Amino acid sequence: MKTSKTLLIVKHSVRFPLFLSLMLTLMAPLLATAQSDGGKVSIQNPMLWADVPDPDVIRVGDTFYMVSTTMHLMPGAPVMRSKDLKNWETVGYIFDRLTDSPKYDLLEGTVYGRGQWATSLKYHNGRFYALLAPNERGAMGDTYIFSAEKAEGPWSIVSRMRHFHDCSLFFDDDGRVYVIYGTGELMELKPDLSDVIEGTHQQIFQREPDETGLLEGSRMIKHNGKYYLLMISHVYAPGRHRREVCYRSDDIHGPYEKAVILESDFGGFPYVGQGTIVDTEDGDWYGIIFQDRGGVGRVLTLSPCRWIDGWPMIGDENGKVPETMRPLKSNQPSTAIVKPDTFDDTTLGLHWQWNHNPVDKAWSLTERPGFLRLRTCRVVDNLFLAPNTLTQRMEGPGCSATVTLDFSHLKDGDCAGFSAFNSDAGVLAIKKEGKKCFLEMNEQSVALTDREKAVTGVEVKTVERIELKGKSISLRIDADFRAGERGGRDLATFYYSSDGEQWTKIGRDYRMTFDWRRLFMGSKFAIFCYATKHLGGYVDVDTFGYHRE
Repeated sequence: MKTSKTLLIVKHSVRFPLFLSLMLTLMAPLLATAQSDGGKVSIQNPMLWADVPDPDVIRVGDTFYMVSTTMHLMPGAPVMRSKDLKNWETVGYIFDRLTDSPKYDLLEGTVYGRGQWATSLKYHNGRFYALLAPNERGAMGDTYIFSAEKAEGPWSIVSRMRHFHDCSLFFDDDGRVYVIYGTGELMELKPDLSDVIEGTHQQIFQREPDETGLLEGSRMIKHNGKYYLLMISHVYAPGRHRREVCYRSDDIHGPYEKAVILESDFGGFPYVGQGTIVDTEDGDWYGIIFQDRGGVGRVLTLSPCRWIDGWPMIGDENGKVPETMRPLKSNQPSTAIVKPDTFDDTTLGLHWQWNHNPVDKAWSLTERPGFLRLRTCRVVDNLFLAPNTLTQRMEGPGCSATVTLDFSHLKDGDCAGFSAFNSDAGVLAIKKEGKKCFLEMNEQSVALTDREKAVTGVEVKTVERIELKGKSISLRIDADFRAGERGGRDLATFYYSSDGEQWTKIGRDYRMTFDWRRLFMGSKFAIFCYATKHLGGYVDVDTFGYHRE
C-alpha cells in the first residue's frame, strides 16, 4: 500500500505541466519561507502547546537546547533543539531506561508520576552535563549526573549521589561546582563531580514572610558578576497567585535579596510559573516558563526578559506573557516534537516514548517491514500494567491522530488499540473474544497508591461496542484543548473507519483530565497491545497519521 502511494506521486510529478513546473521553481524561495515559518511569521504562545514541564534551557553558540520532565516514559529526559525559539525538535535522550527497580518494568508496582524530574542542563569546558533526581525514596531517588560531548548523545553516567529535589547544577567561574536544590539549599561538589563535599551544606536564604507556599524548581545563572536563582512560588493567600521569583546576590553563599519577576495569567488559564531565562548571541534575553493547562498538560510560554535595576523581569511592557513573539531568526526549517510515522525505518523515531521500560523482544520494525509489530509478552489485567504501550504527546489548540491496525493475529483475550491515555483515559479497544473481534469505546480510571504507585484497580465503563469484520481497521482520536468555561475544553472524540476515509463516531466525547496525584502529566496518544489470557498474539501498526490545528 505504501509503495503504491509513492508510485502515484512520482507518476503525477512526471506528467506535471511545464509552465507549472517553471512557476514552482520561481516561487521556491517564497514557498520555502512560508513552509519554514509554518505559515506564521510570529511565535504563537504557548510556544509549545504540549506537555513539556520543568524546562531548563541553555544556548551553545547559535543553538538552544532544552530538557524537560517525562517521568515514567522511556527513553527519558528528552533533549530538544532550536535555532529560533520557535521550531523545536527532539534530538536525543539522556538515558534509554532506568533499572534500579522492577517497578520501572511495570513489575512489582509502577513509577507513574515518579521517575525523572526537573533535569538541569549545563555546558562546561566543551561538554554537556545533565543532573537529575527521580522523585523516589532510597537508591531509586539517587541524583544522577550525566555527560556527553554532543547534546544528541550518547550520554554516560558520571556519578550518583544523594537525592536533591528540583536541583540546579552550577559551574562557577573559579572552577568550583555546586548543586542548588530544595528551598534555597546548596552543597558544593567535588571537582570531578563524583560526590558532594561533606560539610558544605548551607541554607543560602530564608523564606520571606509572604512565601507561604512551596518554593521549588531551582535554576541558577550568573550575569554581570551576580548570582541569580529563579524559582516558582506557590503562594496560598487571597488575591495571590503562582509566580516566578528570583533571589540574587553578589556571592553564591549570600546574602540574597528577592524580587517577583513574573506574575501573569495567560490565555484564559491560571498563572504561569517555573522555568528559566536564556540569552542570545546578541545579548537579548528570553524567559521560558510553563503553564498548567489541564488535560494537555504543562505547556511552555515564551516571553521577553529585560534587565531592570539588575533584575531579570519577564514579560511584555505590562509584565504579562504576550500572545505572540517574533522568532529570533527567520527562514528556519519547520520542525516539531510530535510527528506522524509510517514505520518504514528500522529504528523508532525520537518522537516516540514507551510507557515504562519497553520489552525489546516484544516489538519490531523489521519482522514486517513498513509496520510496527507489538507482540503480547505478559498476561496482565489492564492497560495500565501493559508493557510496550507507545506514546506521543497531544498538542493544542486542537489535534487529530489516526492509527491503522492489522488485528488478524490477536489471540483470545488479547486487547489492542488506541487511547487518549492518562490516569483517566478514553480508549478505543479491539478485543478478541473466541473467534470474534469487537471494538469498544470505553472510559478507564486507574487507582494508585499514593507513594508506591501500585495499581489497586481500574474502573472501566463501556460506552459503545460493535463487532468487527475483516482484519484491519483505522482508529482516530480528535482532541480539543481550547479555553472553555472550566479552563480547557479538554475533549477527546473517537472514530473508526474501514477504509481510512469514511469515519464513524463511536462512544461519546471524553473530558481529559490532569491529576498530579496519579500520572502527573498531560494526556498522550497511546498505541497498545496486551494479553489477558494467553501469549502469542500481536498487532501490526501500519501508520500513525497526525495533524495539528
